[in-house]
Amino acid sequence: MADNPWGQNILIGVAWDLLWAALFAGIIFVVVHALYVAVMAPPPAPKEMGAPPARVPDKVERHSASSRTFHWLMAISMLTLLVTAFFPLVGIQFAWVTIHWIAGVVLTLLIIYHIFAAMKNWRSVWIGGAELGQAKEAIGRFFRRERAKEDRSGKYPLDQRAYHSAATIVSLGAIITGILMMFRIDTWFWQSNPYFLSDSTWGLVFVLHGLCGVALITLVIAHIYFAVRPEKRWMTRSMIKGWITKEEYLDHYDPALWPLEGETARSEAEGGTDPEAVAPA
Repeated sequence: MADNPWGQNILIGVAWDLLWAALFAGIIFVVVHALYVAVMAPPPAPKEMGAPPARVPDKVERHSASSRTFHWLMAISMLTLLVTAFFPLVGIQFAWVTIHWIAGVVLTLLIIYHIFAAMKNWRSVWIGGAELGQAKEAIGRFFRRERAKEDRSGKYPLDQRAYHSAATIVSLGAIITGILMMFRIDTWFWQSNPYFLSDSTWGLVFVLHGLCGVALITLVIAHIYFAVRPEKRWMTRSMIKGWITKEEYLDHYDPALWPLEGETARSEAEGGTDPEAVAPA
């Protein structure tokens, strides 16, 4: 909070101690999860396999080339935004403003492309009543120290749907507030106009943008952590090469929920960017 030239008490942004809080939260999550899996987690219950489909190729496409391109371009733009936003705050000074807003424009265009490309498959990442029931059951098993139930899922299991939803909300918040903040600087599109919004509204925009930024730090840490975990590396490989093996498909996915033949499989293969391109590996 601060006083503007007219003596009004207004918001000016978040306390940047939250940067360290978000970093600390991400590190604590990684350490606690790793220790839990290594020491405390009960072995998973046997999966209900069912009858395998008649034909499954040796390599099953999980991410199309456009999905993988989108994912890695978004990763580059997101990391650029975080570096240009927070490195100056810890004393690493450089000309960051232009790089930051250009990366923000790139991320905005990528998100717009993703929304339209994935629109036909949006239900596949929607969290509905069935997914909420799964989450409730999983939490109950955790607190009762029961063996985890790992039924095979559709292409997008619950944890990835949850991460996708969180990343979508935070990213859209950062993009909307970031576009508004661009009106305060000279860009290729317009001249700066700091009076575009009132002082109090600018303060709210700064606060929301800062909160989204620090939230993304924790989300990125969690994403990278799961991408490098040994039991998840096959998914990370699929984001690089595009495919999983026949055994991985049959072990982790229910062919009734993720069919490889028919209209459903064709629509997913032809839909361009798939929603999982922003889900945790």
